[in-house]
Amino acid sequence: MNPITPQLTIINPSSELLTHQTQLRACTLCPNMIRPVITCQPVLSPVMLIGQAPGIHEAKVMQPFGWTAGKTLFQWFSSIGLDEAQFRERVYMAAVCRCFPGKNPKGSGDRVPSEAEVSHCARWLDAELRLMQPQLLILVGKLAIKQFLAAKKLEEVVGRVHQRQLTGKIVDLLPLPHPSGLSTWPHMEPGKSLLRQALQTLQAHPVWQQLMHAELKAD
Repeated sequence: MNPITPQLTIINPSSELLTHQTQLRACTLCPNMIRPVITCQPVLSPVMLIGQAPGIHEAKVMQPFGWTAGKTLFQWFSSIGLDEAQFRERVYMAAVCRCFPGKNPKGSGDRVPSEAEVSHCARWLDAELRLMQPQLLILVGKLAIKQFLAAKKLEEVVGRVHQRQLTGKIVDLLPLPHPSGLSTWPHMEPGKSLLRQALQTLQAHPVWQQLMHAELKAD
């Protein structure tokens, strides 16, 4: 795992990051996506969470994972030391796509973003990776995971830390299943055990340990 400084300070907000988010919220590159663009608190953090795309209800609260799936996700994180409020003020929450893709016209759930939509939004995620220079990425759901790791099945990657070179340095990646109520994977074996193993691995990660005791201050 990557070496980290003994004292971790979370700076909130950053003028450069605020400018980035203002430009992001003005993006109209994807005509089939349903605005608004959803952004998180502008916190400079060594940890980034990358989800898939906002759901239809996120526009009501204007924050990622702000509805039912978020309740499950934050229950996971609360079980290892950070409740929702603490997590949001300490972790930068991004996504593969930032607008609601719409409902799946051929079945239940939301539409999977097209390759073009993922490509359009990648410029924003790449910019955030350069701004954050994260030490740890938490990848939530298959769409987020496959942007960084080659895996056909969740059981191939969930439950352990992976390392990839990003923005010129080695970064730890920890995949998690999506907390959507439509997914049965986290509730059946081997998913149930692998999720528990992933959360235990995250809890033991030195950056997560420092995150729980981080000093928060304005820039």
